[in-house]
Amino acid sequence: MNKGRPIPGNCSRVFRRGLVLAGLVSGLLLCGGCETVEPWQRQHLARPEMAWAPDPMEAQLLEQEYFSKEGSSGGGKAAGGGCGCN
Repeated sequence: MNKGRPIPGNCSRVFRRGLVLAGLVSGLLLCGGCETVEPWQRQHLARPEMAWAPDPMEAQLLEQEYFSKEGSSGGGKAAGGGCGCN
């Protein structure tokens, strides 16, 4: 009767099932990565080498130097090169 041809709607059902399964697996993996940090463990996260900019004054000077060379302001944290053409 069908002679090897796919049944209409069967591919979307299989795709949907795979998509739901992938979503469940990724959700379980993401939930497994959540952890609370105890107060006595926070000392390791508060070390100076864990900061984005360990020396705020140096970071500010480097940012000002960058903007002076670039000829724009605010181009370091956003997309685009400062010319207005994102």
